[in-house]
Amino acid sequence: MPKWSFIIPVKEINDYVRESVAKINQLSRKDFEIIIYPDRATEETFSRAVQISSGPGSPAMKRNLALRDAKGQIIIFIDDDSYPKEDLLDVLEKDFSDSQVAAVGGPGVTAPNSSFLQRVSGAVFENQLTGGFPERYVPYGEKRLVDDWPTVNFSIRKGIFMALGGFDCNYWPGEDTKLGHDLLVKLDRKILYNPKAIVYHHRRDSFKEYIMQIAGYGLHRGFFAKKYPKTSLRWKYFIPSAFVFFISFGGLLSVYSDKIFCLYKLGWIVYFLALFVAYLSVLKKEKNFLLAFFTVFYSIATHIVYGLRFAQGFLFTKELKSRLR
Repeated sequence: MPKWSFIIPVKEINDYVRESVAKINQLSRKDFEIIIYPDRATEETFSRAVQISSGPGSPAMKRNLALRDAKGQIIIFIDDDSYPKEDLLDVLEKDFSDSQVAAVGGPGVTAPNSSFLQRVSGAVFENQLTGGFPERYVPYGEKRLVDDWPTVNFSIRKGIFMALGGFDCNYWPGEDTKLGHDLLVKLDRKILYNPKAIVYHHRRDSFKEYIMQIAGYGLHRGFFAKKYPKTSLRWKYFIPSAFVFFISFGGLLSVYSDKIFCLYKLGWIVYFLALFVAYLSVLKKEKNFLLAFFTVFYSIATHIVYGLRFAQGFLFTKELKSRLR
């Protein structure tokens, strides 16, 4: 019986899945299984992996099929466009040797073979000014307990996953946030963040796809901040909405007051200084002027789109039913 079950939900078999399975099979230990859930299984075969047709549905629905199919003691959820670092199972082995550890999350690092725009998206996520939680995208800090972690790199004991009843299929994105909430509220357990438990992740490959992703994040987080405040009502999430409020009403009020106009100008100066610092940070890491320049525009768009959608979710959304994009 395998100890580890890699679960990969996907709409259809693609090159990312092929890369992911190949990388998993390069792991030094072999006490694992790989289960791929496409809408419809194909005749293509993979080493140490099986395809199981799931029918059309959300990633949460597909991941929940692991309750039925997974034979491993530990379920490892990764996205179809991600793959593990070669020592992932060794790192998880040490963490799960502690019986008190219910789940482990690690960073989803931008894949080395990413395209230019994927690297831009990665740089935005990794930066404090826009990502907010850089430990989700780069190895950062020490081990610690958290109550929210994305499923691009999330491992959980099958028994715990069963006790929670799996993911809430009403949400996508956000099903992982809801699971973290349930883990805390129902079982009084948290997720162990380990910066050494690394998975490589391909980001969105176009500006449109990236903005759609950010919009979904903002809407769901705003709704969760209202409905599940125990884990989502945090001041960091409100900053982009405050920025949008500043742009809209600050500009309007500054017409009627010189003092407000001075404060409005000062606000913009501080913001663009922060963007410049972020630009230098990206430039230092990536050594690419054009990439760092693109990151500035992605960052501005991120703040505005996330801020608007967060406000929508927090103030105006009474019930949220996610739709697949």
